[in-house]
Amino acid sequence: MAVSFTRPYKAILDDMSEALIRIPNAYTSLDMEQDDWTGLTSEEQKEVMEALADDLFYGLGKERLQFIGDGSIHYDREFNHFEFMFNNETVAVVGLKEE
Repeated sequence: MAVSFTRPYKAILDDMSEALIRIPNAYTSLDMEQDDWTGLTSEEQKEVMEALADDLFYGLGKERLQFIGDGSIHYDREFNHFEFMFNNETVAVVGLKEE
């Protein structure tokens, strides 16, 4: 199963990167330590999250639920979006279709 999308891929990755930053300790999914993460500039952090978003995009096509840091991401095929969760609350939704 692949992720179905019609929005530009780069736009989806940008939105996913922003959403990942809202999940505490998302960087631990890349085996980074807190000191390494905090030592990065905000631009470098965004680049790291974009790389993670790229990996997750394809991973969610195989497994619709991924645990990241202290949260999770769910691919909802019915509504064509990714839902980012932390503490049982939605912190972001990234749409995959053009509106």
